Amino acid sequence: MKPSASPSRRSASLRAAPWGVLTAVLLAVAACTGSPVPPAPSESTPGASSAAATPGSTGSPSAEAPAAPDVTGGITEIVENLSPSVVTIFTDGGLGSGVVYSEDGLILTNEHVIRGQTELEVAFADGQRVSGTVKATDPVTDLALVQADRTGLPKPVYQTSLPKVGEGAVVLGSPLGFENTATAGIISGLHRSIPGSAQNSLSLVDLIQTDAPISPGNSGGALINMRGEVVGISEAYIPPSSGAVALGFAIPAATAVEVAEELLADGSAEHAYVGLTPGELTRQIAEQLGTDASTGVVVLSVDDDGPAGTAGIRPGDVLESMEGVDLTAPEKLLAELRNRNPGDTVGFKVKRGGQSVDIKVELTERPVAP
Repeated sequence: MKPSASPSRRSASLRAAPWGVLTAVLLAVAACTGSPVPPAPSESTPGASSAAATPGSTGSPSAEAPAAPDVTGGITEIVENLSPSVVTIFTDGGLGSGVVYSEDGLILTNEHVIRGQTELEVAFADGQRVSGTVKATDPVTDLALVQADRTGLPKPVYQTSLPKVGEGAVVLGSPLGFENTATAGIISGLHRSIPGSAQNSLSLVDLIQTDAPISPGNSGGALINMRGEVVGISEAYIPPSSGAVALGFAIPAATAVEVAEELLADGSAEHAYVGLTPGELTRQIAEQLGTDASTGVVVLSVDDDGPAGTAGIRPGDVLESMEGVDLTAPEKLLAELRNRNPGDTVGFKVKRGGQSVDIKVELTERPVAP
């Protein structure tokens, strides 16, 4: 993985197994995907997506970007200042949102917004619509770059340090096709992983939680702090039908910038690979395995030629901790692996039946999907 000073890193590659109880994550992803065109709240469907970056593009935001001026006019001024930097992306399958990443027309969005697309349309707050081309995507973190046929765009400041819980937050995007919509709330939590997500997506870990309303079509839009800085890219929400109230999630800007810069460099992003399928450790599974472990991640299968298999990890092992950090769920393992690079060696405390074993695993680069 390329070096970065960002505090939040990428998802490691795991073939994820069913985690169990919470099926809300399926709705959470769909809830933030592109809305159909024309918008129909009762028929929202995921938009296709894949984004792009122009290699060698200059003017992309970085940790060295100047600090944004303090906004004194509150939410009204934030919306007025940032709306020109947030776009609506139209695809054959629906629509989503995006955020200007560079003045020369580069747009950052979610991969699931443009999945399966090569050409699309980008709409701006001033009413202009231009053609766009998908340049690069990273399904692991659900981020993508699109090149819009327009220059001289107002790029926002991406805040690559994490916000604080309790800070005010504004979400800009196009929920259900209502372009240039603003909603507001606070930062509700950090380092969130959506329970049950490991079986469906490697991206729904280490997220920012907000109660600012996020709906279908907001995907790829901006989560903004009260200084007018982009602190996250809208990713998903858990819908009220699951008993949730105002549970929205965004990819930290630190992760987004890091991945975008890698995509700009060579069209791909690196991810550490451990080569096993994790599952939830329930009391029943623990009894079947004959282990007294009360918490951990059960190994459902192992790639024999992968890092875990080569190191001696077996199906039925329970991963209790990694580098001293307790692994309470598959999503926790994914989140911890975000901070690792291919080539790193990590130590696992493993419960095998009634025995405890310490195993070192050398992580590798995630294999290219066939």
